[in-house]
Amino acid sequence: MDLFSFSDSLDGVEEEIRACKKCPLHKTRKNAVPGEGGFRKKIMFIGEAPGKWEDIKGRPFVGAAGKYLDELLASVGLSREDVYITNIVKCRPPGNRDPLPEEIRACAPYLERQISVMKPKIICPLGRFSAKYILEKYGFTMKSISSAQGKVYQHPEVIIIPMYHPAAALYHGQWKPALESSFKKLRKIIDEMGI
Repeated sequence: MDLFSFSDSLDGVEEEIRACKKCPLHKTRKNAVPGEGGFRKKIMFIGEAPGKWEDIKGRPFVGAAGKYLDELLASVGLSREDVYITNIVKCRPPGNRDPLPEEIRACAPYLERQISVMKPKIICPLGRFSAKYILEKYGFTMKSISSAQGKVYQHPEVIIIPMYHPAAALYHGQWKPALESSFKKLRKIIDEMGI
């Protein structure tokens, strides 16, 4: 099937994701997790892959990391209705292991289409896999998530602000101040852009 033959609407992409069988992850998932949220602010958050609770509910960031993400958004006057939240890989890897390169390759066209449909002004990749993918997509390189975290990458099409994954910051408490600072930086950019 041609990648763009079904639908170039967000609903169409999400429907395809829910029915996807392009990699073995579909065999172990309960639900694919296309993404959700509002798009009033033209901001997209991209995590790595769904976890246990996301797989059960079919929604992104609904476990402990999701609660922390909600707190981070609220701390700068945002909510899920203002931003779109998705993952680079749309099905849970067994045991919450890291997504494999072939899983990212299989899923990436869906993310590409979500970006193409939404045309975000700001992308905040959460975690090393999504940060590496997004930065490379727009012609940047990344040594490590620690080196990229909180930096502002200006591209003619979009501003990219890579951040630690909320789950990683919960696990490594010393990363929380840097992540919280990145959200303050995001707020400043939103205000400067008038979005």
